[in-house]
Formats: sequence, C-alpha cells, structure tokens
Amino acid sequence: MDYSLFDDTIAAPATVPGTGAVTLLRVSGPEALRIVSDVVRCESKPIDETSAGRIRYGIVYNESDEVVDEVLVSVFKAPRSYTGEDSAEITCHASSFVATEILRLLCAAGARMASPGEFTRRAFVNGKMDLAQAEAVADVISSSSSASLKVAMNQLRGGFSSELKDIRARLLEVASLLELELDFSEEDVEFADRSKLSSLLDEVISHIDNLASSFRFGNAIRNGVPVAIVGAVNSGKSTLLNALLGDERAIVSDIPGTTRDTVEETLVVDGILFRFIDTAGLRSTFDEVEKIGISRSYQKLSEASVVLAVLDLTSSEEENGTLISDIVSKVDLSSQKLIVLFNKSDLLGGNINVTLLNKEVSFIDNKYIKLYISAKTGFGLDELRNALASTQKDISLDSDHAIVTNSRHYEALRNASAALSRVRSSLSSGITPDLLAEDLRDALSYLGTITGEVTPDEVLGEIFGRFCIGK
Repeated sequence: MDYSLFDDTIAAPATVPGTGAVTLLRVSGPEALRIVSDVVRCESKPIDETSAGRIRYGIVYNESDEVVDEVLVSVFKAPRSYTGEDSAEITCHASSFVATEILRLLCAAGARMASPGEFTRRAFVNGKMDLAQAEAVADVISSSSSASLKVAMNQLRGGFSSELKDIRARLLEVASLLELELDFSEEDVEFADRSKLSSLLDEVISHIDNLASSFRFGNAIRNGVPVAIVGAVNSGKSTLLNALLGDERAIVSDIPGTTRDTVEETLVVDGILFRFIDTAGLRSTFDEVEKIGISRSYQKLSEASVVLAVLDLTSSEEENGTLISDIVSKVDLSSQKLIVLFNKSDLLGGNINVTLLNKEVSFIDNKYIKLYISAKTGFGLDELRNALASTQKDISLDSDHAIVTNSRHYEALRNASAALSRVRSSLSSGITPDLLAEDLRDALSYLGTITGEVTPDEVLGEIFGRFCIGK
C-alpha cells in the first residue's frame, strides 16, 4: 500500500473551540510530524523523533517567543493512523484564540487548512476504509438515537460492505466465465452453466432486493420516523404534541383553526427517533389560508410512516365517524401504520371506564390500533409511546443483515437489481454471452459505486463535502 498518495499536509480542529475544557487539532500528511515539531517544543527529543502511540507534553510559542499554550500531542505513524498517513493530534485549551493561533502557526510551518471531510477522504483513498464505511463516519457523528447509532456503527464496522463483497464475489465468478466464453466464441463453448447461473441470479436478486427494501425503515431510523398528527379542529392535536415533547412547542387555543401550518419536532422513543408533525385541523372552511393548511395536512398524512388520528370524545359519533372514514380512506394501510386516538377521556367523568378501555388496545385486522387518551392529563400516553415503538419492530436491529440508510446506496441497489433482472430474462431467451456479460458488468459497476471500487471524483467530492471540517 502506498501511504504517500498525498504530497501535502493538512490541519483542522476536530472539535469546536470554546465548547468544553479542551480543543483537539488534527494534523495529517507526509510532513505532519515535522510541522508539529516546529510548532510544539518538547523536552528531550522532538515530536518527529517520538515513537508511534506516545503522548508528549509540549509548549507552543509564537514568532515573538511568547507562550501560546501548553499542549499534549498524540503521535501516529503510517499506516497505523486514521488517515493511513503520519498524523498528530494536538490537545490544547478550548479557547478560540488559542486554537486559531496554533492553526496559524501550523500553516506557517507548511500545513494547509483541510477541506470538509478531507481526513476521511484520505482514509478512503489510502485503503483504511471503503466508501460505505467512510459515509458511515458522518452518520455516526450525526446519530441522534441509539437505533441510528447502532445502524451507523454496523456500517462503519463493515457489515454492509461485507454483504456487498459476498454478492460481488459470486457475480464476478460468473462474469469471468462469460468473458471466457467470449474468448472462445468461435468454438461455441459454454463455461457458465445456465441453470446454475439462473439459480444464482434468483438468490442474488432476492438478496439485493431485501437490502433495498430495508431503505424505507433505515431512512426513517436515520432521519426520524415521520408521524403525522391529524384530526378535526380543537381535537387536541397540539396539546398532544406538547404533552409528548414535555414542552409548549405548539400554540394551544380554544379558537378553532389555530394551527394554520405544520409544526415539526423530534422525540426519541425506545431508542428510535420519531419526527412528529402537528397539522392543521380538518374541516370545511372558506378561509383561504386555512384551506392551504388543510391541504398540507393531507399531504403530510400521505407522506407519514405513522398516522395519529385524533378524535374528540366530546364530539358526536356522527362527526367522529365521518372524520375517521375520511382519514382511513387516505391512509395506505399496506405501508402506513394508523393509530386512532380517542382524546379528552378526562371529560367523560364516570360515564365510561376509560382505564379498562385503555388496557384493551384493539387491533382491527392487525391494521390499526385504538387507544383512549387524555392529552391534557397525560392519561394513556405511555401506552401511546409503546404503540409507536411497536410500529417500528418490523425489522429487527439485531438482524444479521445490514439496513440501508443512504439514498445513494438505495439507488445503486435498485439499478443493480434491474441489470441482473435483465440478465435473468436474457437467459431464457438465449441471448449471446456478450450481452449477458454487459448487463453483469453493469450490475457489478452499480454495486462497486457503493463501496468505492467504481466512483467518479465528482461523486467523491459531493460525498465528503457534506462532512464537517475536522473529519
């Protein structure tokens, strides 16, 4: 492995200065240890003569020989570093001035400021990780729940890459046999058994399709499961949102139609991030602004993974019946979860045994859940949280298979599946090996873009451009 693919040395803060007791500055490249030696003075031997894996105490002086800070320097040598290059991490005090001054001195000594994601890009180019793992670094940093962290860590450790590697290895074997047939095309020889090839394609396409189908769940885990709160005006939707969040996030008023636009907030329930969307009340109105809000309510309803239909127990059965019929007609129960909430149970007094009813969570054709709650008093909200968590148990996070969270990976898997489906169709129609091989090469190329075996520079620039500076 060539660990000198880059001829310059980069530096950047890996933490935000001024937000804690210390700030970490990262330096990487062929001249990293020499540059840090020029900036940090240590007793006895300098930094560039220090053994790998050691931490040294030193003092940073400016050009006027004034003390800037006392620091600790961690030394890493190629290839045993994050980037695969000689690297050093300087721990200084968390002063914005101190961090900026040390970075200035590092640049004056020969380093340059790193671009967003450049450390991780070097790690990828130097073979320390593949592209899917590199993208997982950003997901780990931005994870906001235990579920999203678990999925990201599985990808960072190579779980997803391992599955793709196995798929590509099986396809490469077949592709090589088909290519061999092309070399002996005049002799009409078949090296690839067509029946075995057909069976293999069935298995691989099924595997790829299963990975692609996990994207809906994985994307929700990564960005938050969208939950639309819908219902009539004054049914308690905003009160419910505030109660779940434990904060007065949405405006609550007795005046009908208070919510004119959607209000979104996130909350972690049982390790899963949910994105709650409070919507405008559903009703007939002549108010043009309110009509726009209601239109957006229906749009959010159609886009949500989970729909909370809030019914007012103090309203008539006819009103509630009309409303729930309207909501159910717009919910796709094959892909969306519906939870019907009978709100304001606290106002019924002794007319109904709400405690008993609340325990009887009824599943109607396993399609939707019915719960009696009081958003005002908090009654039934624990059961609601449990019901929300249960809607996301379709795919176990403890599964041996990877969960796709990245839209780029999802599109590549879909394209690979389509190319392999063409190969499978061609087999039955007796298509020549050259055309079979071409579609197989396409499938391998699509899979290769996920791990980085086949990835244009502009794609790499777009991917790593989303990273923070110090990563």
